[in-house]
Amino acid sequence: MSRNLTAQLAAWIASGARKIGQIQITPLPGDAYELRHQDDAALHPDTLACSEGPEAARGLALSTESGEFRPLKTAPNLRRGWRLRLHSTADLRIALDHFYPAMAALCASHLENTLRPVPLRETLGRQTGMYAATKRVLDEEAQSLVASACSLSSRCLKRILWPLSPEQPLSLLPPEKFAPAPPSATPALTGEIPLLCHEACNLLVAATREVVKKRERAASAAASQA
Repeated sequence: MSRNLTAQLAAWIASGARKIGQIQITPLPGDAYELRHQDDAALHPDTLACSEGPEAARGLALSTESGEFRPLKTAPNLRRGWRLRLHSTADLRIALDHFYPAMAALCASHLENTLRPVPLRETLGRQTGMYAATKRVLDEEAQSLVASACSLSSRCLKRILWPLSPEQPLSLLPPEKFAPAPPSATPALTGEIPLLCHEACNLLVAATREVVKKRERAASAAASQA
């Protein structure tokens, strides 16, 4: 199915969407926009370093306030102190893809009910090599790990769509960590373009392996001492 994501984004903005992740979106006259960190929304423009064009977003999204590399773009550690001027909705779409790759497209798919959530067990079941160990994670281990590794306030701003398995939902996350169902997820209703997680990321898969290996090393050590 063909989709004009630029037009979709323009419609969301026109209907009141002003936020995505940690970014405040301000429409300007003539199909222009200004982006800022949400915590800088009330600051005078002269106090912020000004950049122009969508490619500048790539550098702004690269590092934290302290200069550390950001491997997870949806982590709540986007640096402050900047404003970005964009001269069209097409530029806005490109810039948002640099800040939050594929998130606008995933939101559009979610609203169309075409985005298929992938259960964690299915994701782990596809792992091979050193990550094949993740298939041995216990349900309770997986529930605890997701609760800590996917924290909305300190780890990742995405809202989860996937369950542990088709028969078992995630049970230890707060309600606000889950994505709302369409049409309640429409940016026109919430004022925000949500960041959605339809499948567990590589960082969570790696953390799952560590949980399994730690348990199995402890069991092996205990058996050797028995």
